[in-house]
Amino acid sequence: MKALNTVKITFPSRSVNEGFARSALSAFAAQADPTLDELADVKTAVSEAVTNCIVHAYANTIGPITLTAALYEDGTLRVAVADKGCGIPDVSKAMEPLFTTGGADRAGLGFAVMESFMDSVKVRSAPGKGTRVTLSKRLGTR
Repeated sequence: MKALNTVKITFPSRSVNEGFARSALSAFAAQADPTLDELADVKTAVSEAVTNCIVHAYANTIGPITLTAALYEDGTLRVAVADKGCGIPDVSKAMEPLFTTGGADRAGLGFAVMESFMDSVKVRSAPGKGTRVTLSKRLGTR
């Protein structure tokens, strides 16, 4: 299916850019006329994906995060959040609730949160090469 509209933005993995990513994605998704709940779901999932890049992919450094989004004719919004950080050695393990490599101050619920708010969450990762999280949700289902 061909995308009706797409956007791609790249920004540094600074914590202040998490809010920017949420806002930019929200503005892009608004053209699909989502409900406020749908918009909140997408913003929360994107926030978690971007935060994972900041906290885990680039733990003590700054690197690029790329957010791409596409809207399709059927109302599906597909968002990819990608980094070129450390990668995830075991994606299945990382997606288990409460698993974290971020220490005691992290809950280990990022992927579980994404899965609870989106229709689909796919993760591709390679150690030393980075991670790409693809989120999908059908919008405008009023």
